[in-house]
Amino acid sequence: MSRPKIAILGAGYGGIMTAVRLQKEMGANEAEVTLVNKHNYHYQTTWLHEPAAGTMHHDKTRIMIDEVIDNNKINFVQDTVVEIKPEEKRVILENGELTYDYLVIGLGFEPATFGIKGLKENAFSIRSVNSVRKIKEHIEYQFASYNNEPEERNDLITIIVGGAGFTGIEFVGELAERVPELCEEFDIDRSKVRIINIEASPTLLPGFDEELVEYAQNLLERKGVEFKTSTMIKEVTEDGVIIGEGEEIKAATVVWTGGVQGNSIVANSGFETNRGRVPVRDDQRTPDYDNVFVVGDCALLINKEIDRPYPPTAQIAIQAAHVVSKNVLAMIRGKELESFTPDIKGTVASLGRGEAIGKVYNKKLYGATASAMKKIIDNRYLLMLGGPGLVWKKGKLKLF
Repeated sequence: MSRPKIAILGAGYGGIMTAVRLQKEMGANEAEVTLVNKHNYHYQTTWLHEPAAGTMHHDKTRIMIDEVIDNNKINFVQDTVVEIKPEEKRVILENGELTYDYLVIGLGFEPATFGIKGLKENAFSIRSVNSVRKIKEHIEYQFASYNNEPEERNDLITIIVGGAGFTGIEFVGELAERVPELCEEFDIDRSKVRIINIEASPTLLPGFDEELVEYAQNLLERKGVEFKTSTMIKEVTEDGVIIGEGEEIKAATVVWTGGVQGNSIVANSGFETNRGRVPVRDDQRTPDYDNVFVVGDCALLINKEIDRPYPPTAQIAIQAAHVVSKNVLAMIRGKELESFTPDIKGTVASLGRGEAIGKVYNKKLYGATASAMKKIIDNRYLLMLGGPGLVWKKGKLKLF
């Protein structure tokens, strides 16, 4: 009798953790599991703002898949997903195809442009290892060019960050650390450099604790970050952005962090979606296919207490992966499936070296304490993924 086939698409937080949990929980020869990912590594999406600013080497965020996957239990295929054919239980890849009995979709996110003219063509986004390498190198090139121009061009050393959610705030926090180093390296007056954060909502970190937001804004403003709240970006051009009633801010670097949506492959494959995300059932299955599960940024989970979607965070993706792995095996074993409700233990946002804000178990954290907690959370994930050895190799071991 042939073993049931489980396919996992994507090695982000939800996909890789589903694979790791399956290899721990399934019996010998119980199922044939295939993990598909375009790269041979998993990366820490929540760390990408650091290499984007140049305060961390991009390799620190990468974890080779064969370091955490048991190749005797999980078959890893390095390839790119092109299309899913759920009616046929097939996945089309760039270099072939695979069939499945049970499917886990964890294909990650794409930037949400909200119809802003020129954004896709002219703005950078923090979405992958390669994208943040490009941002870092671009910023360094603009600083290197500044003193080699025949006329003063302050647009070369103006950096605009669209969006003041967690990624945007964490990125400007790292930029505030990196810019003085760049100024010293390239002989530039720090007062001429502008870091501008633009947010359509009236406040930074919308929905977060007001006292913590005030602390973050005051700290970052002292470090030279300018904030423009209640301000819409109308257009991104080759020369900068147009805001409000037509005001232009010239900048050689525009980075968009203002929102994400699920991978377009999912909607294009015929699944029911809302902004690219599948409104999953309580057990993480799609509404229309009993053998297809969704985790991470492609899954839309509703917080029933407030009737609003949960934000697509790494914390929720990791928790969902535990339930999905159990539920896939429950289907194979003919047992009942579990429901998933996120258990939000807290949220911490870094503000640069040694600084952060957060709320953990309903307690507010500031400064160095919050920064240490952020590192503990990051290290805990590495421990869950690959054990103490991975923490030692990739962890943030210096807490203070």
